[in-house]
Amino acid sequence: MNANVTAVAAPVTRQPQKKTNKSDIQPRKMDFEFDPSIPRYWFDNDQFKTMLLTALSCTFPEGERFFVRSVRHFQKKLTDPLLREQVKGFIGQEAHHGNEHDAFNAFMESKGVPTSKVDAFVRDGLKFMAKWLSPERQLAKTCALEHFTAMLAEMILEHPEIFDGMDERMVPLWLWHAVEESEHKSVAFDVYQDQVGSYWMRTSEMALTTVEFIGFTIFHYNQLRAEMDDSTDWKSVGQGMNWLLGKPGWLRKLGKSYLSYYKRDFHPSKRDSGYLRQQGLDKLSRLMKRPQLLS
Repeated sequence: MNANVTAVAAPVTRQPQKKTNKSDIQPRKMDFEFDPSIPRYWFDNDQFKTMLLTALSCTFPEGERFFVRSVRHFQKKLTDPLLREQVKGFIGQEAHHGNEHDAFNAFMESKGVPTSKVDAFVRDGLKFMAKWLSPERQLAKTCALEHFTAMLAEMILEHPEIFDGMDERMVPLWLWHAVEESEHKSVAFDVYQDQVGSYWMRTSEMALTTVEFIGFTIFHYNQLRAEMDDSTDWKSVGQGMNWLLGKPGWLRKLGKSYLSYYKRDFHPSKRDSGYLRQQGLDKLSRLMKRPQLLS
């Protein structure tokens, strides 16, 4: 993918997307491209918001590949034909997510943001986990992180105003990712329940992963900022923390959804988000002039 060409768009076509498996979880090949005129701080001209999302993006390529490996380890043992097909869809979507965020991260590197440093750190960290954690623990960690991404994705879909001020050329990347994270939110969990099923392992791994997720997000944000050529905008940091935890307090709003994971009868599909995904796809189709995304 070329991150140095013009806007995220594609020719108008009404050809339906080709199905890759026999489930409702279908990968969408996007091939996002990023216009060089997009500013470094593309989210509301705000340093904190832009760098927070960039720090998250830096973890996605290797993180998504870790998810794929953890699920694929158990793939051949699955006997439910629908779940086997859903796993194929999950793997396809996550593979595309990794590739598209590689392109985005390369674009940000061209803007003087050291994304490759974080990517290398994440790669080494996940290699360490793969060496020391059992396949069952790796799958439990995947379930925990998939719950985080699903919560964030569905908050984005339910509250599109969260993107107010974002350069419109960046919106499709995050909107598409949110739709697909919501679509496959149950797959890793279903594989885990089918192949492992331990409540203690699932919940203890969520508690540990929560600390890691918060800590490493802060760490990666600081990794990026430490090697950039401008000073920290502390006003942006203060306003950003209020945006996350104060008013509107987007992270604070996730408390109930987060705690639900610790219930014995938790299942991601208990929240039916089909209507949110459809709204997101409608908007994505309009933004990119690609009606086939609705098929």
